[in-house]
Amino acid sequence: MSIPILHFISPPVPYFIDSGKHHFMPGERHISRNFISVFDLIVVTKGTLFIGENSVEWTVRQGEALILRPDGYHYGTTPCQEETEITWIHFHTFGAWEESQEMSKCLENQLALIEKHKQNAYLNHCEVCSIFIPKHFKLSERSMDDLKQFYELDHDPRSLRNWKKQTAFQVFMQHIDRESASSSDAAAIRLAEKVELFIRQNYAKKLTNSMLQSELNYHPNHLAKCMLKIYGMTPIDYLQQYRIEQAKKLLLQTNWSIARIAEEVGFNTSPYFSTFFMNKEGISPSNFRRKVTGETK
Repeated sequence: MSIPILHFISPPVPYFIDSGKHHFMPGERHISRNFISVFDLIVVTKGTLFIGENSVEWTVRQGEALILRPDGYHYGTTPCQEETEITWIHFHTFGAWEESQEMSKCLENQLALIEKHKQNAYLNHCEVCSIFIPKHFKLSERSMDDLKQFYELDHDPRSLRNWKKQTAFQVFMQHIDRESASSSDAAAIRLAEKVELFIRQNYAKKLTNSMLQSELNYHPNHLAKCMLKIYGMTPIDYLQQYRIEQAKKLLLQTNWSIARIAEEVGFNTSPYFSTFFMNKEGISPSNFRRKVTGETK
């Protein structure tokens, strides 16, 4: 059976809220709760926990974790058969997220979720990326060490503790995100990231598939396949989108002319830039600037 994936769009990254530990004696079970409004990451450190979410039941063993949704009904399905200990972390996000039954569905819905994110998270000129966290997973030795260091911060003064826990939680989630990738996904991620980095460093130049092939030593079809799998778009599509995002920043942060901005971000002509911007954003560059900055001219 495939394990569902929680797909988050960032920034903002999922953020830590609260944490704690709980001990169940044999015969006790997890309490029932409905719509707790935060994600609940449960790690079993001893024994076995039997828990359900809506109509799905899970058995979480020692060294495993389960993430419960903020909008679900959670309940103990069966009493613990042995002493069971758990640690829990509540977290949330202001960004868009969804649960999919498998990674292929996450990637298939990635562009739609990004568009939803840009509307709901009020981000109209920011680069975003996906975070993939399995709903049920076994923790690696490194992740268990991350968790141990996370709880050691309970001994720090409160004025420092929340800052440090926020950072430690994000490191923990970053490792889970990378560890969840299959070997084939990991290879595609590494190559797609090389493509992305090359584009970011050279977006103002005239880039072609042939240049990418020469630089990365892979056929353009393979590069496109990896980029589609990880980012939901081809290298050239990513290039154009990145140019638009950089143009938005310049529209908001400078008083440069549209023609100068078009040239700065790699478009051949100002009319082509304006047309492309309009097609992608549904608004002209000049009207985008007026809308956000409040300029009347």
